[in-house]
Amino acid sequence: MAVKGPFKVAFGDMFPLGAFVKGGVEAVRDFDASTKENFVQARDKDTGELVWAVEVVDGDPESKGTFKVKLTAPVQPIVPEAPAGFPFVPVEFEGLAVTPYVNSGTGRLAYSLKASAVLPANFKGGGRTASKDNGAAAKDAA
Repeated sequence: MAVKGPFKVAFGDMFPLGAFVKGGVEAVRDFDASTKENFVQARDKDTGELVWAVEVVDGDPESKGTFKVKLTAPVQPIVPEAPAGFPFVPVEFEGLAVTPYVNSGTGRLAYSLKASAVLPANFKGGGRTASKDNGAAAKDAA
Protein backbone atom coordinates (compact mmCIF):
# COMPACT_ATOMS: atom_id res chain seq x y z
CA MET A 1 0.00 0.00 0.00
CA ALA A 2 1.32 3.44 -0.91
CA VAL A 3 -0.10 5.35 2.07
CA LYS A 4 1.32 4.29 5.43
CA GLY A 5 0.67 6.26 8.58
CA PRO A 6 -0.21 9.95 8.48
CA PHE A 7 -0.36 11.67 5.11
CA LYS A 8 0.52 15.30 4.44
CA VAL A 9 -2.21 17.73 3.51
CA ALA A 10 -2.05 21.41 2.58
CA PHE A 11 -3.54 23.75 5.18
CA GLY A 12 -5.80 25.43 2.59
CA ASP A 13 -7.19 22.07 1.48
CA MET A 14 -8.06 21.07 5.06
CA PHE A 15 -9.29 24.51 6.19
CA PRO A 16 -10.41 26.49 3.11
CA LEU A 17 -12.26 28.98 5.36
CA GLY A 18 -9.55 29.18 8.01
CA ALA A 19 -8.87 27.75 11.45
CA PHE A 20 -9.10 29.42 14.84
CA VAL A 21 -7.45 28.40 18.10
CA LYS A 22 -9.65 28.49 21.18
CA GLY A 23 -7.64 28.60 24.40
CA GLY A 24 -3.99 27.77 24.87
CA VAL A 25 -1.49 25.01 24.27
CA GLU A 26 -1.73 21.91 26.48
CA ALA A 27 0.71 19.06 27.03
CA VAL A 28 -0.66 15.71 25.81
CA ARG A 29 -0.62 12.87 28.37
CA ASP A 30 1.18 9.62 27.58
CA PHE A 31 -1.54 7.28 28.85
CA ASP A 32 0.76 4.24 28.90
CA ALA A 33 3.59 5.88 30.88
CA SER A 34 1.54 8.16 33.17
CA THR A 35 0.05 7.15 36.48
CA LYS A 36 -2.57 8.84 38.63
CA GLU A 37 0.20 10.59 40.60
CA ASN A 38 2.77 11.07 37.81
CA PHE A 39 1.98 12.92 34.56
CA VAL A 40 4.26 11.91 31.67
CA GLN A 41 4.01 13.94 28.48
CA ALA A 42 3.58 12.05 25.22
CA ARG A 43 6.36 11.99 22.65
CA ASP A 44 5.91 11.68 18.90
CA LYS A 45 6.81 8.14 17.85
CA ASP A 46 8.50 9.35 14.63
CA THR A 47 10.50 12.37 15.87
CA GLY A 48 10.71 11.82 19.63
CA GLU A 49 9.59 15.42 20.20
CA LEU A 50 7.04 16.35 22.87
CA VAL A 51 3.37 16.37 21.86
CA TRP A 52 1.15 19.38 22.57
CA ALA A 53 -2.47 20.10 21.60
CA VAL A 54 -4.61 23.12 20.77
CA GLU A 55 -8.39 23.28 20.56
CA VAL A 56 -9.48 24.42 17.09
CA VAL A 57 -12.64 25.86 15.56
CA ASP A 58 -12.98 25.27 11.81
CA GLY A 59 -13.96 28.41 9.86
CA ASP A 60 -16.52 26.40 7.88
CA PRO A 61 -19.98 27.33 9.23
CA GLU A 62 -21.17 23.75 8.56
CA SER A 63 -18.48 22.35 10.88
CA LYS A 64 -19.79 21.42 14.30
CA GLY A 65 -17.96 21.77 17.59
CA THR A 66 -14.23 21.93 18.17
CA PHE A 67 -11.42 19.42 17.83
CA LYS A 68 -7.77 19.09 18.81
CA VAL A 69 -4.73 19.51 16.58
CA LYS A 70 -1.59 17.93 18.00
CA LEU A 71 1.68 19.81 17.65
CA THR A 72 5.13 18.26 17.91
CA ALA A 73 7.89 20.46 19.26
CA PRO A 74 10.81 20.26 21.71
CA VAL A 75 9.32 23.11 23.78
CA GLN A 76 5.76 24.40 24.26
CA PRO A 77 4.61 26.22 21.10
CA ILE A 78 3.30 29.75 21.49
CA VAL A 79 -0.04 30.61 19.91
CA PRO A 80 -0.10 34.04 18.24
CA GLU A 81 -2.15 36.74 19.97
CA ALA A 82 -5.78 37.21 18.97
CA PRO A 83 -6.47 40.39 17.01
CA ALA A 84 -8.16 43.08 19.13
CA GLY A 85 -11.80 42.22 19.76
CA PHE A 86 -11.54 38.61 18.52
CA PRO A 87 -12.38 35.72 20.87
CA PHE A 88 -10.34 33.20 18.84
CA VAL A 89 -6.90 33.31 17.22
CA PRO A 90 -6.80 32.93 13.42
CA VAL A 91 -3.94 30.52 12.66
CA GLU A 92 -2.41 28.30 10.04
CA PHE A 93 -0.71 24.98 10.61
CA GLU A 94 2.59 24.06 9.03
CA GLY A 95 3.46 20.44 8.28
CA LEU A 96 -0.17 19.36 8.62
CA ALA A 97 -0.74 15.58 8.53
CA VAL A 98 -3.94 13.54 8.73
CA THR A 99 -4.29 10.07 10.26
CA PRO A 100 -7.59 8.34 9.49
CA TYR A 101 -8.95 5.75 11.95
CA VAL A 102 -12.19 4.01 12.85
CA ASN A 103 -13.78 5.37 16.03
CA SER A 104 -14.30 2.29 18.21
CA GLY A 105 -17.26 3.88 20.01
CA THR A 106 -19.26 4.77 16.90
CA GLY A 107 -17.74 2.54 14.23
CA ARG A 108 -17.42 5.63 12.02
CA LEU A 109 -14.41 6.90 10.13
CA ALA A 110 -12.63 9.69 11.97
CA TYR A 111 -9.24 11.37 11.69
CA SER A 112 -6.64 13.02 13.85
CA LEU A 113 -4.57 16.04 12.85
CA LYS A 114 -0.92 16.69 13.65
CA ALA A 115 1.23 19.69 12.70
CA SER A 116 4.82 20.77 13.14
CA ALA A 117 4.02 24.45 13.84
CA VAL A 118 1.21 26.93 14.48
CA LEU A 119 1.56 30.30 12.75
CA PRO A 120 -0.46 33.53 12.49
CA ALA A 121 -3.02 33.35 9.67
CA ASN A 122 -1.93 34.92 6.40
CA PHE A 123 -4.77 36.98 4.96
CA LYS A 124 -2.68 38.76 2.32
CA GLY A 125 -3.24 38.13 -1.36
CA GLY A 126 -6.55 36.32 -0.91
CA GLY A 127 -4.84 32.93 -0.69
CA ARG A 128 -4.39 30.86 2.44
CA THR A 129 -0.78 29.80 2.64
CA ALA A 130 1.50 29.32 5.62
CA SER A 131 3.45 32.43 6.50
CA LYS A 132 6.72 32.67 8.39
CA ASP A 133 5.88 36.29 9.28
CA ASN A 134 5.14 35.66 12.97
CA GLY A 135 3.15 38.74 13.86
CA ALA A 136 2.45 41.05 10.95
CA ALA A 137 -0.18 38.80 9.38
CA ALA A 138 -2.25 38.58 12.57
CA LYS A 139 -2.01 42.34 13.06
CA ASP A 140 -3.08 42.90 9.43
CA ALA A 141 -6.21 40.80 10.10
CA ALA A 142 -7.39 43.15 12.86
